[in-house]
Amino acid sequence: MIAALKARLKRHWPALRLRTILFGTLLFTAALPGVGALFLRVYENTLVRQTEAELIAQGAALAAAAQAIWPHAAPDSSDPRPFRPEASTIDLRTTLVLGERPPAQPRTGVPDAVALDMTRRLAPILATTARTTLASLQLIDRNGIVLLGHDSGGSYAAVPEVAAALEGRVGTVLRQNGAYRQRYAFEWLSRASSLRIHHVRPIVVDGRVVGALLLSRSPRALFRGLYEDRGKILLGIGLIFLVLLVLTGLLSRGIARPIEALGEASHGVANGTGKVPDTPVTAAIEIRALFENFRTMAATIDRRSHYLRDFAASVSHEFKTPLAGISGAIELFEDHGAAMTPAERERFLGNIKADAARLSQLVTRLLDLARADMAQPDPDAAIDAVAVIRQIADAHDGPAFRVTITSEGAPPVGVPASTVEAVLNTLLDNARQAGADRVAIEVHRRVGVLEIAVADNGRGIAPADAERVFEPFFTTRRAAGGTGLGLAISVSLLRAGGGRLALDHPVESGSRFRILLPLARAAT
Repeated sequence: MIAALKARLKRHWPALRLRTILFGTLLFTAALPGVGALFLRVYENTLVRQTEAELIAQGAALAAAAQAIWPHAAPDSSDPRPFRPEASTIDLRTTLVLGERPPAQPRTGVPDAVALDMTRRLAPILATTARTTLASLQLIDRNGIVLLGHDSGGSYAAVPEVAAALEGRVGTVLRQNGAYRQRYAFEWLSRASSLRIHHVRPIVVDGRVVGALLLSRSPRALFRGLYEDRGKILLGIGLIFLVLLVLTGLLSRGIARPIEALGEASHGVANGTGKVPDTPVTAAIEIRALFENFRTMAATIDRRSHYLRDFAASVSHEFKTPLAGISGAIELFEDHGAAMTPAERERFLGNIKADAARLSQLVTRLLDLARADMAQPDPDAAIDAVAVIRQIADAHDGPAFRVTITSEGAPPVGVPASTVEAVLNTLLDNARQAGADRVAIEVHRRVGVLEIAVADNGRGIAPADAERVFEPFFTTRRAAGGTGLGLAISVSLLRAGGGRLALDHPVESGSRFRILLPLARAAT
């Protein structure tokens, strides 16, 4: 099942660029601390606002109960005002945090008698509510005197939020909590741990303020809230680690593993025993291109190594024969020079000169082959191949050697003119040396290339030699001074420009070569 799933994933794996993978990984990693901090800040602010909402709900309910049972209060059977829920008004980021609430001042008057009577009636309700909600509840009369709760008997008339409530305004403030003591190891990370929320709501009877309720409570502790929501938090952490695991696997399969495999392959190729592995489908686009380039390079190195080995053996063989002839002639001159006749001297000197000339010719042609192998393509090349062909044909055409050209009109090709000249000169010289007296050159445009067919009526090429004609040093005219490098040089020149040279075999008579030249950029 796992193998089938992996195979399916490989078939549908999207091609991702390396920069995309790295950018996504780094962006996600960089965002983690900020996201975590933002989450904690938002979560803590939510806890504070939730505590305020609870105090608002309690205050509204208790104030409504007090208004309903207040002595001589007219029953309020219908309220024409629409529903309007009270939203939270505090925010840890923007709300000003006041100092600890000042202690109650000595009262300057006597408590309101009606309010005192109401205190006895509301006391059980407030006590029951406080036991459940853990909020501090204080009942204040219309003069600011605390009738029930902490600081009972004192006056809060000078406290700003209480004074505003006695004027009929509902308000909530944040104040420092003087009784705060740290309980958790990391509680200092919380901004709300040392704060206390104070909510004040007026008690309005028959359109006038008869008192106020002061409710205060510390906001829900951040770490207690984290503990209560530990399941959700653990799920979020698990999802983050899962994403990190997926990204790590993506980096591993897209970058690390392919590069490791390529490193092992390069070590093996360097030792001559390596094989380039298949391109991983999960690798990044740049890594895939690197695999393909490395595979091409390894194939080129392998081909070059075989070429150099065979080339060295051929050079050794080609040089050995004339050198052996020269060495033998010198030994004969040393041993029997005095006894030789003038004719014998001339014959041996002629052999030495011929071998020396062949060595010189081999060196020259080898230099030509080296230049051809090292030739670089010219991407901006654009020549009229037909014009070059006509120049070469005119140079070779004569009564005893006729050259005809058939052309349908040809676009410019992307190889240097010198390459076309060198290859055509080689083919025409070979045709002449093979006994041909007629050569037909046909130019045709094919898909993406220009084809130049060169056919002669010479002796042709034997079937046994057809597969070796492009090998360096292969020649059937060694006795006549042939080096066997002309076609090899032509192949190298054409390969450097993106072209090819092919032999059509068998043919009815003579030989027929095809030159394939890439079209110039402007013609494609």
